[in-house]
Amino acid sequence: MNLLKVILIASFLLFFAGCSTKDKNAIYNKPAIYWYGEIIKEVKNQDLEKADDYFTSLSSEHVESPLLSPSMLILANAHMLDEEYILANFYLDEYIKRFGDRKNSQYAKFLKIKANFDSFSHPNRNQQLLIDTIASTKDFINSYPNSEYLPMVNTILVKLRLANLQTDGEIAGLYKRIDKPKASKIYDKRITSSSLKNANMIKPHVLWYRAWFE
Repeated sequence: MNLLKVILIASFLLFFAGCSTKDKNAIYNKPAIYWYGEIIKEVKNQDLEKADDYFTSLSSEHVESPLLSPSMLILANAHMLDEEYILANFYLDEYIKRFGDRKNSQYAKFLKIKANFDSFSHPNRNQQLLIDTIASTKDFINSYPNSEYLPMVNTILVKLRLANLQTDGEIAGLYKRIDKPKASKIYDKRITSSSLKNANMIKPHVLWYRAWFE
């Protein structure tokens, strides 16, 4: 359902036009501050679906409004708190694309890293996203060496690298069990060449009924 919402919101942002409706209670042609106020109200009410709808109205009726950029960040943070990371990333990507000069992009890129990090609620899931997030985290560190967010970003990077090391170990073990020694050696080499290979890691706990599929 979240992915469907992203597609719907993206369509409105691309074409800035909503489907017409015969609902006599529908609201149109309001000033930007009205839509912004409704977004804030619904975020406070924890009704993010309505807040998303009001953002669609704001973005379609007021293409150049200065209230668009803070609305995107507010909604990104709200969806992160609600663990809706796909939608959070959607707003952050739109913000970076439309308003992201070097200064403004820093906070949005930090939020993207945090959103992706927080989305790893299960071990051994989506290694490609893990690898991509490690890359974007390193890029952030190189791009913003004096950032106020750097201590947290560095901590996230270490945790991501440890998670990736753990996943490599699980994959190597799997290949050994199914008698694929060449494939296993590739992942063993990644582990032995890592600067974190001697870290005293605590293996993530996997519930018994999920362990069969991990």
